[in-house]
Amino acid sequence: MIWDSWGAFWEMGGSGPFVWGSYGVTTVLIVAELIMLRTRRVSSTRKLNRLMRAGHGRKLPEVQGS
Repeated sequence: MIWDSWGAFWEMGGSGPFVWGSYGVTTVLIVAELIMLRTRRVSSTRKLNRLMRAGHGRKLPEVQGS
């Protein structure tokens, strides 16, 4: 598509609010997901460290995998 001006590009023939709004919502959701993943990782690491300290540094049993 060829746009006459930057204003026309942002407006996108009247569909601009929907297009840019959906980009905005998607960006917010992706950032929220990344924050939640980081929070879970930090929480899991802290919990694992607590469990390791409670076990006086004993190794966890090895899991036999395929």
